[in-house]
Amino acid sequence: MTSRRVLLIEDEPGLVLTLGDRLRAAGYAFEAATDGEAGLVRAVGEPNVDLVLLDVMLPGIDGFEVCRRLRRRGLRAPILMLTARGEVRDRVAGLRLGADDYLVKPFDPDELLARMEALLRRAPATNDVVRFGDVEVDLRGMEVRRAGEPVELAALEYQLLCYLIEREGEVASREDLLRAVWGFQRPPRTRTVDVHVTWLRSKLEPDRTKPTYIRTVRGAGYKFVRTRDEVTPRR
Repeated sequence: MTSRRVLLIEDEPGLVLTLGDRLRAAGYAFEAATDGEAGLVRAVGEPNVDLVLLDVMLPGIDGFEVCRRLRRRGLRAPILMLTARGEVRDRVAGLRLGADDYLVKPFDPDELLARMEALLRRAPATNDVVRFGDVEVDLRGMEVRRAGEPVELAALEYQLLCYLIEREGEVASREDLLRAVWGFQRPPRTRTVDVHVTWLRSKLEPDRTKPTYIRTVRGAGYKFVRTRDEVTPRR
């Protein structure tokens, strides 16, 4: 079985060394970056990263901003934030930006491992592929193909598509989408969501004027649906 790959973004050398030894001993493939910029490059450039451990207090770009940018660039791997800050408002800020869990320093390595295992159990399988019509979305590889040909999606188009796919059958309001995909805390009045949905339909729907998969729920928002025959268990 392939080891789960963990990326630690942390500028404290001692902690990088300690956690690296502990995670490798636990069977993880371990990588590290010592600042926010390097962490962004490594996380986005390595689509097979399974989990990110992210320190809040980083030189240059802090962990909150790194988290926000990773989610906006389509990273789906769980993010566990590490921080010396114990204030509730800091934990809430991280979670709202897309973090999955929060651990305050100093922490017990056994608790860290337990939280990592819990996040990885909930994470999508590494070979998740969603198919509908002649479209294939490789959620792990971050690739979209139609009739076997690559489909070029802008980052926000891809994130919007993934958000809807992950909540298949559920209605997402425009406000929910503006918060989750665009990162607005107080969503403004805008037609941005509608415009991006139109672009997605033009690239993925058989007939964008009569959408089959990305449907409008009048007065409520949008939802992604497939026919029963198209839904297969994820591996």
